[in-house]
Amino acid sequence: MDLSCKSEYALLALLELSPHYASGEPLQIRQISSQQNIPDRYLEQLLATLRRAGLVKSQRGARGGYLLARDPWKISLYDVVSCIEGFDAQADVTKVPDTSEAVVIQDVWGEVRQAAEAILQKYTLQDLVDQRNAKQQVDIMYYI
Repeated sequence: MDLSCKSEYALLALLELSPHYASGEPLQIRQISSQQNIPDRYLEQLLATLRRAGLVKSQRGARGGYLLARDPWKISLYDVVSCIEGFDAQADVTKVPDTSEAVVIQDVWGEVRQAAEAILQKYTLQDLVDQRNAKQQVDIMYYI
């Protein structure tokens, strides 16, 4: 199972917004786009989807832009990925023959999906920010 490009871009955009949450300072699309190398128009669509889901809010005006709608530690990765991918664990029923083999495969796939959802629910945007900051600290250390 891979993270789609759409979800990855959404997470990158939210990671860019996270440090600015406390100050309430919105970021413009072009700022996020240049920092994370996300095409402007694509980012616009992603942010509109995230706004409709209540994960970000927009602010109009010369100093306008986007900011997180709630604390980074209250936004799980599951919130983001399910918003972008539009999946619902209960509604994802595939049309396969009703054979014992198909049932076994569906059971295993259900376990895989539950495990993935549990991991996505376990981590928040704040966890990613903290991990990024720790990685950046290690990257700038000098070794003798």
